Amino acid sequence: MQVRTPNDQKIRMEGFPAEVTVIDVGPRDGLQSEPGWIPTEEKIALIDGLVDAGIRQLEATSFVSPRAVPQMRDAAEVIAGVDRSKGAVLTALVPNARGAERAAAAGIDAMVVFLSASESHNRKNVNRSVAQSLDGFGEVCGVAGEAGIPVYGAIATSFGCPFEGSVPVSRIVDIAKAYRDLGITRLTLGDTTGMATPPIVKATCRALRRELPETEVTLHFHNTRGVGLACVYAGLEEGVTRYEASIGGLGGCPFAPGATGNICTEDLVYLLDECGVRSGVDLARLVEVSRRLERVVGRTLPGQVMKAGPRLSLYPVDSVATACG
Repeated sequence: MQVRTPNDQKIRMEGFPAEVTVIDVGPRDGLQSEPGWIPTEEKIALIDGLVDAGIRQLEATSFVSPRAVPQMRDAAEVIAGVDRSKGAVLTALVPNARGAERAAAAGIDAMVVFLSASESHNRKNVNRSVAQSLDGFGEVCGVAGEAGIPVYGAIATSFGCPFEGSVPVSRIVDIAKAYRDLGITRLTLGDTTGMATPPIVKATCRALRRELPETEVTLHFHNTRGVGLACVYAGLEEGVTRYEASIGGLGGCPFAPGATGNICTEDLVYLLDECGVRSGVDLARLVEVSRRLERVVGRTLPGQVMKAGPRLSLYPVDSVATACG
């Protein structure tokens, strides 16, 4: 049995934000690629568990065609079943005006529109050009505006495309300006393929801060090449205060060859805790949610802290055999 020592004092990293928002995208981005059907009641329990652990914003589902993403066909039922009494913000991806109408009817708190920075990935992902996607977002914003629901924007493959390679920072700035012209000033940069590195993250954040100071940036990393949390560290150095992660490290993109799961929410919270950055999330309770999720999906998840525990989780000396010889 693990026991914590009382001397676990955190050292605040100089220059880091004092507090950040952790957004869990596991209920949508994590579950959408699961091959087996996840019962609606399990999705609801997952969201409620994350909120109970202190997560205050979640990407709960997506209002896409059930033919395109069968796992999300119960979107309205999930939203209806979640305990809304604790005030967590529930967002959902919406691909078009029809999806926006369904999301508004379900009572979603915010809609998220998305496109890819590269033309080739956007066509694979949504079968549209980037320009066509942007044109369609005007209709989504119209539906959302009538319902009094805010719209956030997301840019997939912000740090690299599996078909085209590097994505120029200027391309991200141009798309962010197009979003701004639609009235969208909360923007997520998605590392869909795990191609982000700390220098690229820093350059992109600085360009957006210089060109669009009114835009609030959220960073979304995948751990495909093992540097997801290093990229978070780079974002913290740049003063970014919003990060998306997936419980247990669940997820991946079916339209990005070789892509693996998102950075793990509990690993992210552990990093923030150890850097003295407040997130308002209870790490121990988050680990409990992750372990339950493992049982639901029926396999081991890639999260690390859920296996090893926090740094000062100690064990009795007699719990380990003494070496012989």
